[in-house]
Parts: sequence; structure tokens; C-alpha cells
Amino acid sequence: MPAYHEIRAVYDRDSITVYQAYNKNIAQLAVQHQKFVAPFSFQRMTWIKPSFLWLMGRSNWASKSGQEYILAIRIKRDFWEKALALSVHTDPTLSQQKNGALWLQDFENAHVHVQWDPERNLKSNKLEYRSIQIGISRFLIQEFNDAAILTIKDITPLVRKMAQFRRNGQYKHAEKLLPKERIYPLNAELKRHLVID
Repeated sequence: MPAYHEIRAVYDRDSITVYQAYNKNIAQLAVQHQKFVAPFSFQRMTWIKPSFLWLMGRSNWASKSGQEYILAIRIKRDFWEKALALSVHTDPTLSQQKNGALWLQDFENAHVHVQWDPERNLKSNKLEYRSIQIGISRFLIQEFNDAAILTIKDITPLVRKMAQFRRNGQYKHAEKLLPKERIYPLNAELKRHLVID
């Protein structure tokens, strides 16, 4: 079984793919411009997730209101690892800052939040191990948009095809279309910070 905390992702030498769900307007403009533009909000935190199946569980396979379009966003690994290094855990028990008041101060001022949630399987059941998502605050969101994003791809047709296989009970067909996620390599300092065994 995978480690309790572990980053699994589609990545290559320079990039990592993360996923987000949006309404049609935001998603189509993002694909058209290859970056986010209004009505996307640059004043609130945006959460990016390297786990495809976690987002499928969250968006109910692109069927929840406002989450009908799924974007695969390739970003620079340099930015991803910078964001991880700047992150503060949403769970204070995972923080290296053992003083609750100091953790809260760090959390409220953080440029990045990191959260571990139960991973999902193809049936959207929660699994025993965790998947990471990171929240990029308004302090870092412009850099994310202008400097980190390499490509934005609308993968909604793929998601809808997989959702149809699921409705038909054809899970093996859906499984063949899953992104090929691998364990993402991290240095010892980042592993310690993220509480990765």
C-alpha cells in the first residue's frame, strides 16, 4: 500500500500536472489564453491538486455546479517545489511549529496552504492513504498564473467518457484512461516539512 502521505503525480523533468475544476466560462477562457483571466478571482486562494481521482471525487466527475469543466494544468516543477517549501499545514498537528498560537499566526500569513485528504479510487471511495492539495494565496497567485503555468488543457471530454464507463459498470475501460501518476521525488527537507515518511 502507498505511504500515508505521498505525492503521486504526472510529471516530467521540468513540469508537474495539476488539476482544477471550474465553470464553463472560466475554463474556456483559461484554455483560450493559456492562463487565467477574469472572471477568475486573483483575490482568493486557488487550490491545485496533482491527484486526478481526488478531483474526480470532489467534482463528482465534473457534474457538480461550477465544477463541470476539468483542466489539466502543467506547471513548472520549480514553482511547485517553491510552493511546497512556503506552505503551512492546515492541520496544526502536522506542523513543525508546536505552539498553537504561533502555528495560527503562520497559517494566517501563509502564502501557501497544504492539506492532506483521503485519496479516492475509481469508484470515488475514500482510501486509507492521503493525497495532497495546495492552496495558492493571493500573494503568490500572480506568479502562478504568469510564470508557472506552461499549458492548460481542457480534459472534460476524457472525464465524461470515463464517467460514462463508470455508469455502465465498465471500470476496466475507465481505468485504462487514467493518467499515469508516479511518486513525485522530493528532497529530504521537503519530505520532512510535508511529513512524508
